Amino acid sequence: TPRERDVLAAMAEGKSNIGIASDLFVTEAAVEKHVTGIFQKLGLGPTTTEHRRVLAVLTYVRSSSG
Repeated sequence: TPRERDVLAAMAEGKSNIGIASDLFVTEAAVEKHVTGIFQKLGLGPTTTEHRRVLAVLTYVRSSSG
């Protein structure tokens, strides 16, 4: 969704969920919901060996630069 893209862009800037919530004028819970949606859409399930947030940002950066 457009809001998920906004959240992902803010994640790529290194912002925390609280920082994203403040910038987008939404609650932290709303940001967490969007982050969960991003992870699901990118097929990034829970894992102990990888950071889903980093993988999501890498996907975003690669799609933005190409």
